[in-house]
Amino acid sequence: MAKSNTRLELTWIGKENRPKLEPRILVENPEKSYHAAQRVTDNDLFDNRLIFGDNLLALKALEQEFSNKIKCIFIDPPYNTGSAFEHYDDGVEHSVWLSLMHDRLEILRRLLGDDGSLWITIDDNECHYLKVLCDEVFGRANFVISIAWQKVFAKKNKALISGSHDHILVFAKDIRSWTRNLVERGEAATSAFKNVDNDPRGLWQSVAYSVQSEDAEKRKAYRYPISLPAGGQAMPPTGRHWNGLPDRTEALRKDNRLWFGAKGDKSPRLKVFLTEVQQGVVPDTWWDHKTYGCNQDSKKEMLELFPDTEPFGTPKPERLLQQIITVASNRNDWVLDSFAGSGTTGAVAHKMGRRWIMVELGEHCHTHIIPRMKKVIGGEDRGGISKAVDWKGGGGFRYYKLGPSLIVKDEWENPVINPDFNAAMLAEAMCKLEGFTFAPNPDVYWQQGISSETHYIYVTTQMMTKAMLTHLNDEVGPNRSLLICCGAYRSDVTQFENLLVKKIPKAVLKKCEWGHDDYSLEIRNLPVKIDSHEGTKDTNEGEKKPVRRFGKGKSRDTGPTLFDLEGLK
Repeated sequence: MAKSNTRLELTWIGKENRPKLEPRILVENPEKSYHAAQRVTDNDLFDNRLIFGDNLLALKALEQEFSNKIKCIFIDPPYNTGSAFEHYDDGVEHSVWLSLMHDRLEILRRLLGDDGSLWITIDDNECHYLKVLCDEVFGRANFVISIAWQKVFAKKNKALISGSHDHILVFAKDIRSWTRNLVERGEAATSAFKNVDNDPRGLWQSVAYSVQSEDAEKRKAYRYPISLPAGGQAMPPTGRHWNGLPDRTEALRKDNRLWFGAKGDKSPRLKVFLTEVQQGVVPDTWWDHKTYGCNQDSKKEMLELFPDTEPFGTPKPERLLQQIITVASNRNDWVLDSFAGSGTTGAVAHKMGRRWIMVELGEHCHTHIIPRMKKVIGGEDRGGISKAVDWKGGGGFRYYKLGPSLIVKDEWENPVINPDFNAAMLAEAMCKLEGFTFAPNPDVYWQQGISSETHYIYVTTQMMTKAMLTHLNDEVGPNRSLLICCGAYRSDVTQFENLLVKKIPKAVLKKCEWGHDDYSLEIRNLPVKIDSHEGTKDTNEGEKKPVRRFGKGKSRDTGPTLFDLEGLK
């Protein structure tokens, strides 16, 4: 039965409270960007990006340039184990976590190309809710598989049942357009091929020469005795028949393609040579620690890289990322990780010749990721998969910080353009807000962005007079159009057919949530859990004020609304 593409909906408290994200600009810091001193190979990649800032705002910042361009997205989000929420109800933490993931998944989907895929590591705490949430965002028909990765192999004797694996959920942007790559044959897969009869065609393994069929007429025609080299005859097992008529069987015998066992007294099997099989194997859903690494391996990798640095809590082993990137992408494809952590995704993607984007808000962006990538680029990182891919260094990355909010409030609480913005930053920000590609023309000052071959944008804080608008109108001409975003204008702008004039910041005030820099989950932002009996909490002034109570029932003080995500978006 074919999968239904019906979009299911998972409901939770606060789902309807969606953020109006500001599409921030990205500001490069050349001092933190890093490139190899010289090319190591002709395939070196230098346009990789490391972004420091809130990952939801960073994804929004990438959306215009990278929509439909990312081939592989890997994320290792917070697992929501409850350790960060020990003072709060499960219902509160679960709802907040789902809202955080929902907002990010929707942008991640838009960033993926039609042939792209999303890979998410997660444990049992939220895996099954996350699966349904991804079904809603991506469409259930685009679910590929759930993979079990053996993250630990030591038994926990005090556990009711010792957990050994994490899940890796795999979703395609469009299952009809996505293709997976084969993975390299491991030692176990190759060891099945032998050459016990010294066949000059090389290594081979044998497969059954009998097949099963419900076609009675075919079974009758294809069931016949085959003479054995040692004497006697062989018949196919009951309910099966030979995979060929007598003429084909005889041709295979003459070509030494049938194997009758070392003594020639066994039922025939078909020889399949290693050179004839597909160059690689189909990935399966059990990724064991010996082949793909485990938590212990990843911690050893980090200790080798940073022996004097505080170890990162939950890194993933490089072999695990190598497998994902191998299956999901090819050389020069874009790989994205918006929960970069210690930077394993970028390190592995870089060594494998993929272009990468990593986003990280934590300070380990500077204490772990930048030093790690410098070692990778410099060829000093000989751990992880370096030996397997013969990594010698090369390439580079650009470091970006999330730009500030475009609109701030002055001393009288009036919205104004952020004084930290220079002319170029303002033009780029307005291009994003108005749907233009920032592409300043060095020869034509008013062509700062473009949305089509004939439609441009010009951004200035000046007051536009009638004379200035008339001059621009003449330059634009009858076959082009220009959006002018300015501080003010003094003229009847409707008289200019090819000009559209907007005041800033007024024109964009309602587009976004301004000045909101952090959409991550901070404990200080969580609602206060109150005494379940009193329904009140103590304030600094010593008075009692009603607050929300979180649980499965209704809120005592506000009616049917259980939970308010305002301030958590």
